Amino acid sequence: MANNNTNNSSNGKSFSHIKRKQTNLPKRIILVRHGESQVNEDEEVLEYIPNYKIKLSEKGSHQAKETGLKIRDIVSDENTNCKVFFYVSPSNRTRETMEGIRETFSKEKVIGVGEECRLREQHFGNFQEVEKRKKIKKTRMRYGKFFYRVPDGESSADVYDRVSTFLEGLWRDMESNKFSNGPSDTDEVNLIIVSHGLTILLFLMKWFNWTVDQFEDLMNPGNCEYRVLQLGHNEEYSLAIHHKVDELKKWGLSEQMIEDQKRRACGSFGIHLNLKPLKCIDATSDDNVEDHSEEKEIVILN
Repeated sequence: MANNNTNNSSNGKSFSHIKRKQTNLPKRIILVRHGESQVNEDEEVLEYIPNYKIKLSEKGSHQAKETGLKIRDIVSDENTNCKVFFYVSPSNRTRETMEGIRETFSKEKVIGVGEECRLREQHFGNFQEVEKRKKIKKTRMRYGKFFYRVPDGESSADVYDRVSTFLEGLWRDMESNKFSNGPSDTDEVNLIIVSHGLTILLFLMKWFNWTVDQFEDLMNPGNCEYRVLQLGHNEEYSLAIHHKVDELKKWGLSEQMIEDQKRRACGSFGIHLNLKPLKCIDATSDDNVEDHSEEKEIVILN
């Protein structure tokens, strides 16, 4: 039975607010859903092609390259010394999406690629009849997306458990400075994780310690849509730095969840959510009232 424990900790550590200390954390963790696939064009291919062998459609290949250009602009906006490290699900469509994104970066910018089986899509069984698949999806909506187990397949709770073990490994990689072994101290590393819609939602659920009820309200990312977790003022990752509040609402985040994202962006020492743009002063500075030359600014996109 799947364990519905949404406490984001491993050995007492919380994924949601990893402290930098002696660790050079990635500036961003960017979660990308694969591009449009053969299934989006014709669901019947699932009746004779294994799910993991499904490839991108022609449109999906274009989406991957367009998304790569957008992500390249995001990570190079503030630092020309940016580097990227990829994690990718082993499915054909995710690997093709990753390759499309990777092609937009010069070779020296890419410091590594890791294929990660725990990022695979929820298992729906083997060959899948279209009508049976539609019936399963309807039943899942009535029962609840998190706990409903697909016959001969997985529940979202199962996927949550394996995503959790991936995050534990990711935490260890961050602690050991895996992503800074190659780049210099001035380089800014960004993780790009190419996976599947549900897997991405469960990654976010685990990372931010969201409840099952909160998960049930989340909207699946579209093809080649991405979610940017960026380090905020207090070294916490937040969705509210890159993404606008309207986007977060559209994705199904409640007001409480959005406020939490803003807090993560600016730290817990005091935030003024009514200010646009919102400016976070470095609270560690003794001169932060008079002299703001060393202030750090985080802008919340309302």
